[in-house]
Amino acid sequence: MLSPVRASEALAGASSPIASRQLLLGLSLILIAFNLRPVFGSLSVLLPEVMQDTGLTPAGASLLTTLPLLCLGLFAAPAPALARRFGPERTLLGALLLICIGTLLRGTGSLPMLFFSSALAGAGIAVANVLLPGLVKRDFASRAAMMTGLYTLAICAGAASSAAFTVPLERLFDGSWTRALASWAVPAVLVLLLWAPRALAARPRAAHARTHSGGLRRNALAWQVTCFMGLQSSLAYIVMGWLPPMLRERGLDSTTAGYVLAVSILVQLATCLVTPSIAARCRDQRGLALGLTAIILASMLAFLFAPLGGRWFWAVLLGCGQGGSFALALSLIVMRSPDDTVVAQLSAMAQGWGYVLAAAGPLVAGLLRGWTGSFRSSAALMVLIAAGMAWSGWGAGRRMFVRPGPARP
Repeated sequence: MLSPVRASEALAGASSPIASRQLLLGLSLILIAFNLRPVFGSLSVLLPEVMQDTGLTPAGASLLTTLPLLCLGLFAAPAPALARRFGPERTLLGALLLICIGTLLRGTGSLPMLFFSSALAGAGIAVANVLLPGLVKRDFASRAAMMTGLYTLAICAGAASSAAFTVPLERLFDGSWTRALASWAVPAVLVLLLWAPRALAARPRAAHARTHSGGLRRNALAWQVTCFMGLQSSLAYIVMGWLPPMLRERGLDSTTAGYVLAVSILVQLATCLVTPSIAARCRDQRGLALGLTAIILASMLAFLFAPLGGRWFWAVLLGCGQGGSFALALSLIVMRSPDDTVVAQLSAMAQGWGYVLAAAGPLVAGLLRGWTGSFRSSAALMVLIAAGMAWSGWGAGRRMFVRPGPARP
């Protein structure tokens, strides 16, 4: 019989590899999350140069900035089925490959290829968006709030990095915006190489009994979670796609406009990290959803109408609101789901239909700019989206679970 000392040593020796694997898994998921937004942030700061060099019209620019977001919605739906067929690890590997190829192809400088590559990267991001919450729920059940905060933080870090460093990269590459955009494939390739051994060694797990996803489409709470995800994303991508052009229209240079966006996104790092824990400690999340919505709307309207001398204050305030709302939206997917099966279904629905809904925001904002000649015409659109976000956040913040209906024959 082992002595207590030897037994504890044996247990520690057995648990150490497990802890190492968990640490590597968590780090991998965080690094994957970092690569889910540079496609968006890197383009917006160079959009005037892209339009000038390619002859892209304002309507075409609206479509180009919206296309990846639309793909986030269209390609989210098949993600759970792909994960059941090939396993979430291998499906995530395929998504990373699409992100790498799509980001790299933006360096060709061809206008048709710019649209195609944006759609390709958007498809990969869509699948990864859906799979990450399920992997967190499955592999970090006891630390779901912490891991949700960390990978949401990584998403914001990727967006902030692309907004801050794309213009300096363009200057490093002698004014080549194509090489600056394509350079964001480098971190995607690195995490692809890190994830590949785990993904190739994994096998699809036996599926538990599932209700059909159609049951979620008849659930009011599921739709409220979906609308909150979509509408907060709509405001976020208006900022991501159009804030630098808005500020440049008001007289700021491209570098300063990019830094304002980067500061706003950097502030999101803190709120992304703490919001899931705050939400988990609240009796419900209704008040949190309303407060964050008000902060976002006030700061976005300030960028349109307030003196630009206060731009750094509004950037910080906007970052607090948007980082918190994004983290809350992802947290609600997990918190309103009773198990990892429903998480996958609700994640697909919220990020599928949600991002299709979100795509209308930046598209209409760009079209309004083309029709009226000013971004100020987007103010009514922002108020309308914020009102819908507040309504859906009040419903989604209630303390209850999504209950899918029975499976269809």
